[in-house]
Amino acid sequence: MAEASDDEFSTGDRVTWKSHGSEAGGTVERKITSDTEASGRTVRASEDEPQYEVRSEKSGRTAVHRPEALHEK
Repeated sequence: MAEASDDEFSTGDRVTWKSHGSEAGGTVERKITSDTEASGRTVRASEDEPQYEVRSEKSGRTAVHRPEALHEK
């Protein structure tokens, strides 16, 4: 059984993450809970180990991050 975590985000949440030595910001596009293609790569995810697709405010591109890499803005 997975324990409750502070690393839960919802679509539309504004988040920050480390990117190339600085901090980037953006918006959660979706929670990924199964293996899929996203942001141009294969993403390994599950209900117990989800990942989040986020859209960068700066570049407008999407990236996929593990919840522990994201912080609420």
